[in-house]
Amino acid sequence: MLQVAFIRQNVDFVKERLGVRNFSEIGLVDTVVSLDEQRKKLQQESETSQSSVNALSKEIGQLMAKGQKEEAEAKKQQVADLKAAIGPLSTRLAAVEEELTTALLRLPNLPAAAVPRGKTPEDNVIVKEGGPMPALPAGAQPHWDLAKKYNLIDFELGNKLTGSGFPVYIDKGAKLQRALIQYFLDFNTAAGYTEIEPPILVNEASARGTGQLPDKEGQMYYVNEDNLYLIPTAEVPVTNIYRDEIVKETQLPIRMTAYTPCFRREAGSYGKDVRGLNRLHQFDKVEIVQLVDPAKSYDVLEEMVAHVERLLLSLELPYRILRLCGGDMGFTSAMTYDFEVYSAAQEKWLEVSSVSNFESFQTNRMKIRYKDGGGKTQLVHSLNGSSLALPRIVACLLETHQTAEGISLPAALHPYFKAEKI
Repeated sequence: MLQVAFIRQNVDFVKERLGVRNFSEIGLVDTVVSLDEQRKKLQQESETSQSSVNALSKEIGQLMAKGQKEEAEAKKQQVADLKAAIGPLSTRLAAVEEELTTALLRLPNLPAAAVPRGKTPEDNVIVKEGGPMPALPAGAQPHWDLAKKYNLIDFELGNKLTGSGFPVYIDKGAKLQRALIQYFLDFNTAAGYTEIEPPILVNEASARGTGQLPDKEGQMYYVNEDNLYLIPTAEVPVTNIYRDEIVKETQLPIRMTAYTPCFRREAGSYGKDVRGLNRLHQFDKVEIVQLVDPAKSYDVLEEMVAHVERLLLSLELPYRILRLCGGDMGFTSAMTYDFEVYSAAQEKWLEVSSVSNFESFQTNRMKIRYKDGGGKTQLVHSLNGSSLALPRIVACLLETHQTAEGISLPAALHPYFKAEKI
């Protein structure tokens, strides 16, 4: 959430940055400023009235002590009149504060200066490509056919048990999932991330803290009876660990990694782009999260991008890194890099990771702060990234490493899968 003071002091800048996002409700900025002015005025009136009540109450005590009962009674009437006025004033103030908060929650984060202008994925900027492009054997197959051929994934059974988008991993398919999860976690902890095993259900405060609410309410699975949400990513519970806390400057950076299943309704998804593992409602993902000193957050962003790149290189997959344009970034992000891996059999690029700097947008919602060297309390910056999401990685591993004799696994997975080939 953007800070009101910053918006008030930089109205034109905020509007310009929101324009980079192609945000359609620029007028919300003026609404926020207007509501904040109303809030300040009502708050001042309320405080002035309460101050008068306090002063009069003190006078009443002094008058009563002197035996000046008539004067005291007159003051009591003034106090009663003031208190009668304070009630409606407090009600109006609470209503304006709620309206202000609602308006602020609808404003997305401001794109950083380096974010390119653009409206669609076609406007994203490719900053790097790497990894070996495969030369597939004759008769190469897409991953859904390979999964059936080697009895790794049963999509029809998942449809029977739950519905479309909930595959069942079988035998070596399940083993491959487990091997990848353990490898990703080990890779992250070796880089200094602390492993966390969080809940996969969160409350409304947690979902609002990381920006899933109200922006992505329709994409989350909701347990009505308990007012809980199934997480779309481990980012939600892991970042919220420090909600409403003031951490020590010496604790920064805080690095965390977590494996969780993830749940997304993916409403409106249909067609060939959802075939096989391309787009699922339930999938496994390993996440990395950092809470850092604001002055260092963009250096940390580059560090996290390099970390994910090394992980992809170890899987021997062709990849590219994109800096997302304003119109393609997530609601909460100030800058995002997407990693895409080439699906050789489908002849298309598939997103497998997003690494983002949210600056203070999330931490302002969650009130995650630290005290700097001068004793001043400031918001930390939050960052996160997929490291990695499994479905499309599995799809590309199967397709890229297919041979006439089976699926030849990259060397990094051999100790985890306990074999070199499927």
